[in-house]
Amino acid sequence: VPVIPGEEIEHEDESDALAAIEEASHRVGYPMLLKASSGGGGKGMRAVHSPDQLIESAKGARREAIAAFGDGRVYVERLLTGSKHVEIQVLADRHGRTIHLGERECSVQRRHQKVFEEAPCATMTPELREAMGQAAVAAAEAVDYEGAGTVEFLLAPTGEFFFLEMNTRIQVEHPVTELVTGVDLVREQLRIAAGEAMSCGPLMIRGHAIEVRLYAEDASNNFLPAIGPLAVFRPPEGPGVRLDTGVREGDEVTPNYDPMLAKLIVWAPSREEALQRMRRALDEFVVLGTTTNIRFLRELCDESEVINGTTDTTTIDRIWPDGWQPTVPRSVEDAALMAAAVGESSGLHRGQTVGSGGGETSPSPFETINRRFP
Repeated sequence: VPVIPGEEIEHEDESDALAAIEEASHRVGYPMLLKASSGGGGKGMRAVHSPDQLIESAKGARREAIAAFGDGRVYVERLLTGSKHVEIQVLADRHGRTIHLGERECSVQRRHQKVFEEAPCATMTPELREAMGQAAVAAAEAVDYEGAGTVEFLLAPTGEFFFLEMNTRIQVEHPVTELVTGVDLVREQLRIAAGEAMSCGPLMIRGHAIEVRLYAEDASNNFLPAIGPLAVFRPPEGPGVRLDTGVREGDEVTPNYDPMLAKLIVWAPSREEALQRMRRALDEFVVLGTTTNIRFLRELCDESEVINGTTDTTTIDRIWPDGWQPTVPRSVEDAALMAAAVGESSGLHRGQTVGSGGGETSPSPFETINRRFP
């Protein structure tokens, strides 16, 4: 399994840890990445491009790691710029079978957290998929892994790939793999945990799936988490659209939990169709009462790097070096919100149609006109 040069700093005392990090920097080289050893999700992570940034970045990474995970230990590794974040889904049971289910690309990230994931990777070749899949299976077998897991890699522009980490769980972005392989990963995880053999057959990839993460956050203010009531929460509907969420209209978004509200996933026969379906779904998604990143995600779908599949882990920072700002003026959005609020107070959202049996039914989303917002 090819690995990136790196070292784990085991010292818990800050002065010892900082000295060890500085020592390791000479062996690892710049640019480098400091990562919390005990956690993920972008917390306790700092990119360091020169020696003069090292100590302050190390202090910040340790401080954030202690606050988030109660553990200030960090991992120092070489930072590969311009690389794609590609991960391989693996399954392993106690009956001696370990397989991979293809890749997911998760390169589009903000604050080191994924916001746009897809399967398969747009630039993947069958030969590279096989090589990365074999490396992922080898990593799982080397530790006698059992269950569903993900082996993450950085894929360099040269076609070289390097082991990043292994996530020993079902990941947030697992639905895109489910939609293109037809394998219910949660079901397989439960079967394996019960001691049964996995039930899926040979890998078959069909179509293309894309997932975006809907957050309660202000994308125009450095993705600052937002709070407030979900006064209106109207997800899109239609063929090839899936929503995984734990919230509903009327809930309150508080600062006590992760700001992710939902995962919006689409599937289509081709990547181009999947991207168009995602645009339509985001246009129809209505959330009022708290700020969300829906408009940011919608504009992201129109960026040339996303359209061409040439994204890497620096895409968002490169496209919006001074931070994202909406192309739709705020005054227009405010007017749309006001119109929606008037419609809400007038009871327009409760429109009913009479079904063939004489009873009242909800109107069909395929017959509803002008559901776009804003």
